[in-house]
Amino acid sequence: MAPNASAKDFNLAIIGGGIAGLTLAIALHSRGINVTIYEQAPKFGEIGAGVSFSPNAVQAMKICHDGIYQSFEKVCTRNQWPEKKKVWFDFLDAYGGEDEQLERSTLKFVVSNSLGQNGVHRATFLDELVKIAPEGVANFGKRLKSLEQSGDANSKYVLTFEDGTSAEADAVIGCDGIKSKTRQLMHGPDHPCAQPTYTYKYAYRGVVPMAQAIKAVGEERALNSCMHLGLNGHVLTFPVNHGETLNIVAFRTTDKPWENSERLTAPAHRDDALKDFAGYSNDVLGLLKLTSENLDVWAIFDLGKNPPPTYTKGRVAIMGDAAHATSPHHGAGAGLCIEDSAVMAELLADEAVKTSRDIEAVFSTFHEVRKERGLNLVESSNRIGNVYEWRAEGVGSDFDKMEEEINRRNDVIGGEDVDVSEMCKQARSKLREKLASS
Repeated sequence: MAPNASAKDFNLAIIGGGIAGLTLAIALHSRGINVTIYEQAPKFGEIGAGVSFSPNAVQAMKICHDGIYQSFEKVCTRNQWPEKKKVWFDFLDAYGGEDEQLERSTLKFVVSNSLGQNGVHRATFLDELVKIAPEGVANFGKRLKSLEQSGDANSKYVLTFEDGTSAEADAVIGCDGIKSKTRQLMHGPDHPCAQPTYTYKYAYRGVVPMAQAIKAVGEERALNSCMHLGLNGHVLTFPVNHGETLNIVAFRTTDKPWENSERLTAPAHRDDALKDFAGYSNDVLGLLKLTSENLDVWAIFDLGKNPPPTYTKGRVAIMGDAAHATSPHHGAGAGLCIEDSAVMAELLADEAVKTSRDIEAVFSTFHEVRKERGLNLVESSNRIGNVYEWRAEGVGSDFDKMEEEINRRNDVIGGEDVDVSEMCKQARSKLREKLASS
């Protein structure tokens, strides 16, 4: 991928090579900005299974680089029935409780948007992004250890890595996820935001052959996205791999702490999932029985209780999950990461940004225009997860109230009135005012 000819006279270091870091690197390189990714893993890779994107995220992909959008289109899987093209999820009552074993989950309402469901496998999407990434952009096996300036406030930053090597950059952007080392170095290891907080929810994840899923729940519910709701738990499913497999994620609320905060996953057994979802419909139990005998259970952490007070310090910034790690209940975390990439790339590429001295204004502007939206996603995702599980105050098991609140919150995060181009335009206007007054 050839860069824009109008290169800037500074270089940037991106910490982390996941979806956020790679989309940002592609966007910056295409705008003529010199950038290097430092990734702690030996190669590009994503953990987790299916992820989906709302309309705002697709807008952001196109702003970053059209190749990112094309990569998404190549690997995404939509609902398989044409009449459900714009359906986000069918929401179903799946809970019979101790007294009644429901044979089928019962459809209660449908939530739709202009894009509908569009599942991708995280690793597959990242593989496509790697194909359009600038050659030689990444240095692997680089786990960040420390970050210091080499001299006065205008000097370069020295990045030291756990392997004993170091590098220099005019500015640093942490895209290093929920357990961000950049965030820890920015705010200090003892700051409350240095570590994410357990939400007292966990999830079993599985991907099963579509033919088996159809036998378990029928064509309509296997080939299209469904959300099975119940007390203290919910199970979402959507097709991935162009309809060859069904992605299953079963969430459960607990009152027990997570045993090892250093690890976000723990080994589990399929029988654990079946026990957790006793009292749910045979649809739910039938799908869980298709998963692997040995499963991983994923702890759901976020930055809701202790969000970072700022996304920037000098010419160091955080974005994506490093700044606003969220629970996955809105299905919008990855999309907001790409939104961040679009806004950051547009700010850095602005013609008013000429030297490294202007980057501090870029980063402070990014913080000002992105923090409220990041905080809102984290809070809203936590709330909507409780709505799904009949735990939300003022909603409970009232399906009419659930439908209203889900639609209202989805509109704020990624509805028709969310205009990412306008976000970028307003951010650039704010940046120019800031630079003009400095």
